[in-house]
Amino acid sequence: MQLILSCEHGGNIIPTEYKYLFKDKKHILKGHRGWDAGALILANSLKESLSIPLVSSDISRLLIDLNRSLHHRGLFSVYSNMLDQETKKQIIESIYQPYRGKVKSLINKKETIHLSIHSFTPVLDELTRIADIGLLYDPARKKEKQFCQRLKNQIKQYIPKAKIRSNYPYKGKADGFTTYLRKQYSEKSYCGIEIEINQKHFIEKTRLWQELHNYLAVAIKESLD
Repeated sequence: MQLILSCEHGGNIIPTEYKYLFKDKKHILKGHRGWDAGALILANSLKESLSIPLVSSDISRLLIDLNRSLHHRGLFSVYSNMLDQETKKQIIESIYQPYRGKVKSLINKKETIHLSIHSFTPVLDELTRIADIGLLYDPARKKEKQFCQRLKNQIKQYIPKAKIRSNYPYKGKADGFTTYLRKQYSEKSYCGIEIEINQKHFIEKTRLWQELHNYLAVAIKESLD
């Protein structure tokens, strides 16, 4: 059994040839719609601590969302959806497919637990999210449910004040990369978990943010054991 990491929304970079789409939109790119703030930093920390592969992207989700299926209406944002079909095809072939292909090439080698690292905005549509950490999985997959319960228990041992919620702030079965991969691989060969961190801890550099760097890798390793 191998453990791998991915980070689909690690940055807010727009390739030069598409910058014109985001003229005067720097504030949008810097906000939660442009990227998952702090996610790639945490993913890299886990990569180093656990000595495991990480596939990541620093291209903004507002150009193309690597966590959306090709048929999803949110694949291209309101800014990039204006592109013609040929240009969209080029973006899919040059950015989207190579990224997903790298992850699939790792899964093809052996049984895999895949941790997809994300972060979420503390407030959305004037509603405050009540969680520090979200663990997203498919409840119908026994291995995913059991792993998340072990991970939750281990995190609480090291970070007892952390508010951890299952399938929050999104449902683990919603459209996403892990959902797509579950359709490609059996439950025996693939276990896909999304770890969501409240962005306030990265933005405010809270104690919990430091504790995640100190203890999340340990909690993951002990959950495997």
